[in-house]
Amino acid sequence: MRIDILTLFPEMFQVLNYSIIGRAIKNNIININTHNIREYSTNKHKKVDDYPYGGGAGMVMTPQPIVDAIKSIKKLNKGKVIFLGPRGKTFNQEMAKKLSQEDEIIFLCGHYEGIDERIYKYIDEEISLGDFVLTGGEMACIPIVDSICRLIPGVLSSSESFIEESFYNGLLEYPQYTRPECFEGEKVPEVLLSGHHQNIRKWRRKQSLILTKKLRPDLFNKISLSKEDKKLISEDL
Repeated sequence: MRIDILTLFPEMFQVLNYSIIGRAIKNNIININTHNIREYSTNKHKKVDDYPYGGGAGMVMTPQPIVDAIKSIKKLNKGKVIFLGPRGKTFNQEMAKKLSQEDEIIFLCGHYEGIDERIYKYIDEEISLGDFVLTGGEMACIPIVDSICRLIPGVLSSSESFIEESFYNGLLEYPQYTRPECFEGEKVPEVLLSGHHQNIRKWRRKQSLILTKKLRPDLFNKISLSKEDKKLISEDL
């Protein structure tokens, strides 16, 4: 996958050069490029913002640098242009799965009070990280890019690494344990030491259902429970 990010602060994306995503970049599984919007400004001072018409607090990103940046990157990347802004649908795991199947994506990071409305004709989709205010689209773009890239084949060492994670199948992940077997008087559940794979699978499914019901009832109410699920949780909910 090729990802191009239009931003005023390319240096913020250095974090993607580390850990799992950094390894995938080195292995040429994904290709992430950042582009400074300011470099496309025709203003002699490289300004990219101005006061809003009609008055009001803050500054608005001007259309010329952004539109020219999009047009330029489109010569290298034919993917959809995704703007990180408050009007978009709230990002979730289903969106991550869908976007991970794209070959190319362009992300546009807004800043200040937003972007000039006339830029929207060049935007294919808008995504929001949630109903709260960030200092810029970069803060939303980083976790979104990370969540998309880790679903691309070859990025993680095993498909099970993400298939059983929280949210992938609509549930929170089951409790995890490692050595020592007993810590501060609390022991690892016996079933996990049994070596009985079927019983372990059932225990983990049951714990995922219980945790999701308790901590995220909004997610639990969207789940279609199987006969086995109902049997597993009948004594606990």
